[in-house]
Order: sequence, then structure tokens, then C-alpha cells
Amino acid sequence: MTVLDPRRTAVVLVDLMPRLLGLELEPRPGTAVLDTALALAEGARSAGAPVVAIRVERPNVDEQPPGSELAEPIAKAADAVVVKRSIGGFYGTDFDAVLRGHGAETLVMAGIMSNLGVESTARAASDHGYELVFVEDAMSALSSAEHEAAIGLNLPRFGEVARLSDLGWRTTA
Repeated sequence: MTVLDPRRTAVVLVDLMPRLLGLELEPRPGTAVLDTALALAEGARSAGAPVVAIRVERPNVDEQPPGSELAEPIAKAADAVVVKRSIGGFYGTDFDAVLRGHGAETLVMAGIMSNLGVESTARAASDHGYELVFVEDAMSALSSAEHEAAIGLNLPRFGEVARLSDLGWRTTA
């Protein structure tokens, strides 16, 4: 069991948008990722940890594709929203300042795609000095092979890969 300190931890939910959640994802569908991500967010909020949602906007277009907003329950659960215009959440955004403003030193990450948005954001987070935990059952990709490469090969180099059931929150007196 990994016990997280809510005073120093933020949950980061990457690209949980209807247009991505509705794709054919593996190893689990977007609905399952969304349900687990919401349970993660609810646990964090109950413990007093912030939830930061990231969504992508395509650069240099007049209008974003339908479904480019955050999934409604994610938008409601988020304490802050960061809009990115690249694969990762740090480049050209105030993401680091948002996290530092919440006192975050550890990021618990989930979202779509395991090997793209989550992994790219994780690499930069590591460069920024954050400790990282990845919630495997709250992630998916376009193929099982891409997801497995991310969670089996790449993400363990940056932090701990766990399932939601393996995480707990420290209670403060």
C-alpha cells in the first residue's frame, strides 16, 4: 500500500475529454478510465488533496473539435484546469505554478493516452523534480501494446506504477 500525504500531493488527470474517451481504447474503454479517475479524484478531495485536470486544444485552428472540453464530472472535480497545446502538460502553460501553488511535491497521474499525454507530462514532471505515482487502472491508450510499453517500460523509470486499490491517503490530525 502506498500512503499519500494530501498536503504534498496533487492528482493530475490528463486529457479526459469526450472526444478521446469515446475512442476505441485498450486495455480498457474510456468509460472504465473515467470511472476509476473519478474514484481517484473523490478520494483525493476527501483527503484534502487538490485535483488538477489537463486538457488539450489543437493549436492554430479556429474551432476545437466537438468533445474537446473536459468530461463534465472531471470538470466538476477539478480544483484547477490547465489547457495545453502540445502533448505534455508543462510546455507553454502555468501547470508548474499551479502545482507549486497547491504545495504539490508528488503527482498521482491518470488519463488518456498512457504513452502520450500521461507519459510526456510525466517526463517533464520528473525534470521539474516531482515524485510520481501512476494509476495504471485509470489509464488507457490506442492499443494494449502502447499502454503496456508505457506502464511496463517507461513510466517505472520516473515513478511508481500502482492500481487505485494500492493507494491510500494519510489522515491528518
